[in-house]
Amino acid sequence: MTNNNMYFIANWKMYGDLKSINSIINVIKLSKKLKYKKTKIIYCPPYTLLDQFVQKTRKTKIYIGAQNCHANKDYGAFTGSINPKMIKSIGSKFVIVGHSENRNSGDTNKIINMKIKSCLNENLKIIFCIGETLKQRKNKRTNQVLNDQIKKGLKDIKKINNIIFAYEPVWSIGTGIIPKLDDLENQIKKIKFFVKKTYKLKKSIVLYGGSVNSKNILSLRKITSLNGFLIGGASQNSKKFIDIIKKTIN
Repeated sequence: MTNNNMYFIANWKMYGDLKSINSIINVIKLSKKLKYKKTKIIYCPPYTLLDQFVQKTRKTKIYIGAQNCHANKDYGAFTGSINPKMIKSIGSKFVIVGHSENRNSGDTNKIINMKIKSCLNENLKIIFCIGETLKQRKNKRTNQVLNDQIKKGLKDIKKINNIIFAYEPVWSIGTGIIPKLDDLENQIKKIKFFVKKTYKLKKSIVLYGGSVNSKNILSLRKITSLNGFLIGGASQNSKKFIDIIKKTIN
């Protein structure tokens, strides 16, 4: 694996409180020691902690992102929602869009497309999640599903330089099961080929997410086509998160 330009994205999901912020102190220390300048560590905490995380990581090499956003680019009567304009205003640089948990809650490809456009309008970088279900995989529809999610999610979007693709098989998230390495490597290559062919982007960034931990990272790091990882549960523990980073880039 090319290990000098890797992304490590911590998706905390609906976990964390004010005390949790102190858990990233050791990660900040690690970021200062990293010899690869292009290695990127990105924390995506709940909305309630975004501002505190931004303040905590100022003048560090760590970036902050939101886990989701509302599709509307302007302010409006959407109780409980946060739009890209608000996310950017507090210093966040990234937004996760299209996570399977949000797709299951009603985010259609059309809504995802609107969210991506709103984020790009604010010059935010997108962590665009795509992935197939177990049923779709068994029916050999993985490529069809992924290509469809990409095409519809990026409809009418020509410049995709600010798009990071995160391949997350739905059947792998939170299950402890990861794809076979050969299958995963082939899938990552297919995603990159499709993006290159469709959008003329020579070098796309594609991450893997789904039950990534400090044990299976030793296998996952062997996949040369990968550009990093979107990490869920393991990222909430600084020791495990640091272990994943070290084992990948060393």
